[in-house]
Amino acid sequence: MENLISRYRNVTILVVVLFGQVLGLAVQVKRSTQDESTRLIRVWAVDAVTPFEKSIVWLQSGVSNLWHNYFYLRGVRQENRELKLQIEQLRIEQVRLNDDAEQARRLQALLGFKEQFISKTLAAQVIGSSGSEQSRVIYIDKGSRDGIKADMAVVTSEGVVGKVLRVSNKTTSQVLLINDQTSGVGAILEKSRLHGVLRGTPLGEVVLENVMSDEAVQPGEKVLTSGGDQIFPKGLAAGTVTKVSPGPELFLNIRVKPAADLSRLEEVLVITQQEEKEPDVAGGAQPMRAADILAQRLPSVP
Repeated sequence: MENLISRYRNVTILVVVLFGQVLGLAVQVKRSTQDESTRLIRVWAVDAVTPFEKSIVWLQSGVSNLWHNYFYLRGVRQENRELKLQIEQLRIEQVRLNDDAEQARRLQALLGFKEQFISKTLAAQVIGSSGSEQSRVIYIDKGSRDGIKADMAVVTSEGVVGKVLRVSNKTTSQVLLINDQTSGVGAILEKSRLHGVLRGTPLGEVVLENVMSDEAVQPGEKVLTSGGDQIFPKGLAAGTVTKVSPGPELFLNIRVKPAADLSRLEEVLVITQQEEKEPDVAGGAQPMRAADILAQRLPSVP
């Protein structure tokens, strides 16, 4: 190193002298601007430092923005999670309210049906059904403690459902549906006034039996309860004729669609008391039909 300096000593001295002169000139020379004059060395210093300063400011701003955005995004994510949770809770509440409204509508229809047709009923909830295709039975949450007895009629606002087959215990009863092959409901056709027996089939269909083949029965005709079985009061909707064809021997094969949807039962009414009234016939007045009496009978709510 000493050899290099001693070898180029003159050049080194010349460079140092020139740098000192340039530095002195920079200190002495002023650079005039529009507002004020600035020494040249200050201008050089500012020009040299400015890129580093800009880089530091940019880096500091970027880090600050990144930090701020990070916490902001965390807050947004938390808020989104809370909003999603609220939306799910509102959806659940909406489903519950819709279900309550639908149940209230069904119960209201049942109560309106009760006031119109029967004297005393007991509302019950369907809690189960039989697991066998050969036996079409449902279970309700009312039993002997509620006054339920065997052979009581079970209906909905749409029509007949079945009858109480047996009372299992104080809080549960078994209901035999009208589409069971062992069931039987006294029925009458609304227009032709033909009597028959409504029975179920092994396939779960409902047919009207004991109607002679020489009778005229049209699809679409309503089937009502006749009251002859001493279980269902007369005039309740039982179903609608869907198909008529020649049957065995001298009877028609009449298929009936039940008035009540037996596959979607949730609430039913058990008829615990029937009000029987005889028509009042004064003098030579014509006797009244049972249908007229039923239409004029005032509702009685227990």
